Amino acid sequence: MAYIISLSSRLSAFRVLSSPGTRFRPLSLEIPKPLFPVAGFSIIYHHIEACSKIPDMKEVILIGFYQPNDALTKFIHSAQKEFKLQVRYLQEYTALGTAGGLYHFRDQILAGNPDFFFVMNADVCGDFPLKNMLDQHKKSPASICGTILCTEATRQQSLNYGCVVDNKDSHEVLHYVEKPETFVSTAINCGIYLFSPGVFEPLQQIFKQHLQENYKLNSCSVAGMCDGTAFTGCYDPNLPSKEMIRLEQEIFIPLANTGKLYAHHTDRFWSQIKSSGAAIYANRHYLAIYRTSHPERLAKSKEDCPTVRGDVYIHPTAQVHPTAVLGPNVTIGKHATVGEGVRVRESIILEGASLQDHCCVLHSVIGWNSTVGLWTRIEGTPNDPNPNKPFAKIETTSTFTSEGKLNPSITVIGSNVTVPSEVMILNSIVLPDKALSGSYKNQIIL
Repeated sequence: MAYIISLSSRLSAFRVLSSPGTRFRPLSLEIPKPLFPVAGFSIIYHHIEACSKIPDMKEVILIGFYQPNDALTKFIHSAQKEFKLQVRYLQEYTALGTAGGLYHFRDQILAGNPDFFFVMNADVCGDFPLKNMLDQHKKSPASICGTILCTEATRQQSLNYGCVVDNKDSHEVLHYVEKPETFVSTAINCGIYLFSPGVFEPLQQIFKQHLQENYKLNSCSVAGMCDGTAFTGCYDPNLPSKEMIRLEQEIFIPLANTGKLYAHHTDRFWSQIKSSGAAIYANRHYLAIYRTSHPERLAKSKEDCPTVRGDVYIHPTAQVHPTAVLGPNVTIGKHATVGEGVRVRESIILEGASLQDHCCVLHSVIGWNSTVGLWTRIEGTPNDPNPNKPFAKIETTSTFTSEGKLNPSITVIGSNVTVPSEVMILNSIVLPDKALSGSYKNQIIL
């Protein structure tokens, strides 16, 4: 799932793009990935909070292909109350790509006569420099359509992202390539944009072009059937909707070197959240950001309280035994229970989970309402960026190796799982509603 947040003196819109989140399973089986809690709050919460700090932000619009559900409804009501912003969800009738929904709901977005609007993908996290982006955008030429947030990557990793070549003085985008086959630039697209309403002109052109292509295909198929010639299959009903628009390939590439597209560079923390391992990585960095933005959210070691090492978030409703040792980089969710002598490090413990006495959880995610037994060890393998390579990003590895073996990764325990006492679960993925009977290593437990 991805999001757009629009910003203006009168309007703020936040777009949600549909995505199955397959690499995030089994965690995304319970809730849409954007609602997954990182550092105690949903991924999209961090986005909206960043936008709420910009003056004159009035509205947030969520756009996506997800069916509305209780979790989304509760989140929207909570966000409206906390941030004093109107929040709406607009559902696409079909998956419309990274820009099709933006164009489809253009009237709702433009209803507030916005001066600008932010667009944010849901699978990103970071210390978003939105105010700096806005300041630069306002100083750009009046012909500007959009500003892309960019960060640095290694030469090799840049091939996995949209690559931006811009003028080092004016920051006008001169060239844009989405996931190039050869090296183009170490400046990569962060999936965060600031647009002026003028961006709807190229969106309209692409939309009309798609309709014309669709008309030609339909005409071709009808003509073939009417004149008795064999139908060659030039019309394929299984193809994506012609209203699907790819923002990066169909808008950014032609806008480059026209004076309408600019780049804003940041050296702040940024990462994608494509996998559960990336969620652990994002959890670490959001907790670090709390040191300056929300120090009150971080737990402290006190008398008759658990020992806290480094950055730790404990929800006020969680029950943690004073002899437990937490951290660094741990989140304990709502109504979770942490027993006597428990050790937790580099992990996310979700709502309602129970860690029984003397268990150990390292580099793992413990799912909703799951139980880890006495003296049990849950451990995963981190997949952090190479610290010896400047600008290195977290790698998104495949679930299996070429030999069909499970790649080492963090351990994920799905919801409502019971892990027995005195066992070890190492580098494994456990789907929801399982009652394990022993130890597991490098396995997916279905």
